[in-house]
Amino acid sequence: MSQDGAAAMVSATLTATVTGTAAAAGTGIVPATVDRRISEPQSPATEIRNVNNNNGSRNDKSITSKNGNGTLMPPPPPPSQVFPTYSSHRLRLNPSADHKPDSYEDLQLDFSPLLFSSLERYLPPTLLNSSRETKVHYMREILLRYSTESERNRVQKHREYRQKIISNYQPLHRELYIMQASNFFVPSFLKAVSENTEESFRSIMSEPSPGVFAFEMLQPRFCEMLLAEVENFEKWVHETKFRIMRPNTMNKYGAVLDDFGLETMLNKLMEEFIRPMSRVFFPEVGGATLDTHHGFVVEYGMDRDVDLGFHVDDSEVTLNVCLGKQFSGGELFFRGVRCEKHVNSETQPEEILDYSHVPGRAVLHRGRHRHGARATTSGHRINLLLWCRSSVFRELRKYQKDCSGWCAECQREKKERQRQSVAATKLELLRREGEAAS
Repeated sequence: MSQDGAAAMVSATLTATVTGTAAAAGTGIVPATVDRRISEPQSPATEIRNVNNNNGSRNDKSITSKNGNGTLMPPPPPPSQVFPTYSSHRLRLNPSADHKPDSYEDLQLDFSPLLFSSLERYLPPTLLNSSRETKVHYMREILLRYSTESERNRVQKHREYRQKIISNYQPLHRELYIMQASNFFVPSFLKAVSENTEESFRSIMSEPSPGVFAFEMLQPRFCEMLLAEVENFEKWVHETKFRIMRPNTMNKYGAVLDDFGLETMLNKLMEEFIRPMSRVFFPEVGGATLDTHHGFVVEYGMDRDVDLGFHVDDSEVTLNVCLGKQFSGGELFFRGVRCEKHVNSETQPEEILDYSHVPGRAVLHRGRHRHGARATTSGHRINLLLWCRSSVFRELRKYQKDCSGWCAECQREKKERQRQSVAATKLELLRREGEAAS
């Protein structure tokens, strides 16, 4: 699917005048979901048991509420300005391919600014050249019809929480808050993304296990600044006794970067750097239509979280980058990609991977790739995590019965059914030949 897949989903749904909230996933609003913590298998032949629900990311994890920059919506239009009404206008089924949409990233919006830019291509031709305020009002009125009141209340409370932080917290390194690719990333990574081909991506990557990609990504200076920024934020939290929301219920330490102003920069990271790679390597799980994210850091050490239980992420694609510092232990272990139905199935020998972190080096994998982290035995390890999500994939997954395109266990079951079918066909042919011969 194209990067406008979420907008296409909303457009098609609205054009068909479907009622209810089924299109909410296509609006960039991520429903409250739970991560899945599972017991690590002791051997390839051992089943993973005792699956428990666990809030892998807070209920307010959706980043669709605002940009974290504290800006306000434009003032309401004068009474004389008349906006189109939903009853008389709808989105087009097919986008205006040649239209260049406005940017909405400087506005505080109910939904993702990226979604507004994508949806703009589906506006009626008469609205394409209208003022940005007119287009915002028009698209917002339509989107609100597909968002529940409880979801809007949740988003509003989270917006107020972020606004309180951003209004009082003074950043240490303001240059982190705007994407400066040449200062953030190593040259080899920039070159690969610029060429934007599978060959260029593979030239900088290793694939130690199918679907797990490792590559050099962050410059040491960027890692140092981000670590200092997080420490500065934690210091502010301690001094002001401000109660912050941690990244998820599996980590008692760490911070949500989106909540104190880094959302816009991280959204650029997802849109311009992670999505091109995911489009190539993870198309079957919405890699081409990533449209929201949850960005955070986690901290491990003797006085922090020590390890991380075996689980799957609440994401379609996960970026995990080690920032430092000095540490030993803390290896990631991977045990195969599974759908919800097979999350407890046994691990095959070829699915076993243990990976050692290196500062500045990234790991990219599917969110449904079962994994965990060994104990950090000494020092202090901090990692940047970016959970990337696709509204389109989540909507389509509701109706998906066959996950053999990405779930390894579904693939094995499908191959076994095919093998049995072929075997049965051969037996039937042999039987008929025997009857004919007699």
